[in-house]
Amino acid sequence: FPLGDTLTTKDEIRAEAERRGLAVAKKPDSHDICFIADGDTQGFLAGRLGRAEGDIVDESGAKIGTHEGAYGFTIGQRKGLRIGTPAADGKPRYVLDISPVDNTVTVGPAASLDVSGLTAIKPRWCGTAPTGPGTYTAQLRAHGGECEVTAEPVDGELRVTFTEPVRGVAPGQAIVLYDGTRVVGSATIASTLRATAGVS
Repeated sequence: FPLGDTLTTKDEIRAEAERRGLAVAKKPDSHDICFIADGDTQGFLAGRLGRAEGDIVDESGAKIGTHEGAYGFTIGQRKGLRIGTPAADGKPRYVLDISPVDNTVTVGPAASLDVSGLTAIKPRWCGTAPTGPGTYTAQLRAHGGECEVTAEPVDGELRVTFTEPVRGVAPGQAIVLYDGTRVVGSATIASTLRATAGVS
């Protein structure tokens, strides 16, 4: 997540960490999930959870393929879908939603990945919690870009609306709110609102 304008390269960050005597200065770069050394996340999960065949469906709910475990997919994934039926428009399909409850993976066009808002749970505030809506800069992924949002705490949750639609947003991810370089708070994404329609 952003460190403000003070440090801009990994080398600068490591040098500052070393200057402060932090052990992280010597920590090797992580790739994917640190405890899965070979990077085979799907194999790791299948070995522990077992294979769990389920359906791959399009946005209308029509079955267009099968999978061996919904845990092997991520929102926005395009490769490895093993769909037998090409899309009517011939364009690639992407994972739009993963439902572990019914073990279904929903796929559709890239435009359906656009998210206009979200609801997040378990907000944690750095200082006094906001009492109404506010405009912030948000970070959704460690290496993702910043985006402008309006956010408001409502009934113990955080409701967020993006100024411009964003992609690659999924339940379980963190959202961190900034006011300039100051962290205001964070929360865990529970659901998203697609820009085209529908909640996932």
